Amino acid sequence: MTDTSNGPAPSRRSLIGWGGAGLALGAAAAGGAVAMARTGSDVEPAAESGAAIAFHGTNQAGIATPVQDRLHFAAFDVKTDDRAEFVQLLKDWTEAARRVTAGEAVGEGAYGGLAEAPPDDTGEALGLSPSRLTLTIGFGPSLFEKFGLADQRPAALVDLPQFAGDNLDKNRSGGDLCIQACADDPQVAVHAIRNLARIGFGKVVMRWSQLGFGKTSSTTPDAQTPRNLMGFKDGTRNIAGTETDRLKKFVWVEEGDEKGAAAAWMTGGSYLVARRIRMNIETWDRTSLQEQEDIFGRDKAEGAPVGKAKERDEPFLKAMKPDAHVRLAHPDSNHGATLLRRGYSFTDGTDNLGRLEAGLFFLAYQRDVRTGFIPVQRSLAADTLNEYIQHVGSAVFAIPPGVRDKDDWWGRALFSKEA
Repeated sequence: MTDTSNGPAPSRRSLIGWGGAGLALGAAAAGGAVAMARTGSDVEPAAESGAAIAFHGTNQAGIATPVQDRLHFAAFDVKTDDRAEFVQLLKDWTEAARRVTAGEAVGEGAYGGLAEAPPDDTGEALGLSPSRLTLTIGFGPSLFEKFGLADQRPAALVDLPQFAGDNLDKNRSGGDLCIQACADDPQVAVHAIRNLARIGFGKVVMRWSQLGFGKTSSTTPDAQTPRNLMGFKDGTRNIAGTETDRLKKFVWVEEGDEKGAAAAWMTGGSYLVARRIRMNIETWDRTSLQEQEDIFGRDKAEGAPVGKAKERDEPFLKAMKPDAHVRLAHPDSNHGATLLRRGYSFTDGTDNLGRLEAGLFFLAYQRDVRTGFIPVQRSLAADTLNEYIQHVGSAVFAIPPGVRDKDDWWGRALFSKEA
């Protein structure tokens, strides 16, 4: 839906921010997803859907990687004050992530070990394929208040300001750490988070988590544009994993972006904003078609911008209403600000009034939060769409660079003095 580039791009997805985040409920591309393998920061087609995605690389998998169908996202708080114990946890988590993303069991497995002891693996993923599982770790601002890390907090890892319309639940916000598990099989994603939480018992505790379905963005060129829960096509020009120039410009932290101690460990990383966005589905469903199209600035059938015939026609922003979503979220309205989105839809039952508890779990990666999410979200304060959505959870994380090889581990450049 929201257009994220000033000119044509090979990707068929774009940044749309549902009130600063893009609300998109996506159907999977027809014919099944194509698995991808990463070599450094490059993305190459792999053999088949369900195959393993390489864990090692210059950048973490799960960012520019082709978006999988399911999500389990978890934020953790650190409970130990022992730096060495926490570093060991990061190493243990890395080894477990290395194994499960390859389709292997954690440790010695779910059976065959000492009968008197709990098995190393919980076992619910036995017999399942890797399902393109990726695990991505991030460090929240509050982590840098611990372990003497204050001088290594990146300048771009800012605390998000209060935005117009926010109604944030502190129990669904923040966190010292995050783990994003994406896979085509929900059981594989849940298994990964479950086992990492188990390994971290006594050292970290899960603060909140979110399950997601129906990817709302694509990082794969020519993928079918999905529709969100409001019935509109979402994301025409999202950054593709093959667009190395746009990834370099808008997503990956470059040498020189950060100063001081942070400069040494964030190069090759990124920044993640996570927002839980509740949709007022019942109210939207009673809104006329014309008003719905005016709110978005696109027609519902084709997804074409106002006054155009095709979805991917260049939008003429001035033809849209001043408070139309596409107009306000477009890079031309935000000094070129562009995000890489890979959010998911969610439904969490109903509330006490019988209304569907549903919406978008928005995930956006960027090179700098100050020039990415924040200006876009502020621009969307005037968005008419805000009458139908509300931001109820929020978090921001620094995403370190990838694990280079079998001797590397998550966060080594931050925690290892030798690094």
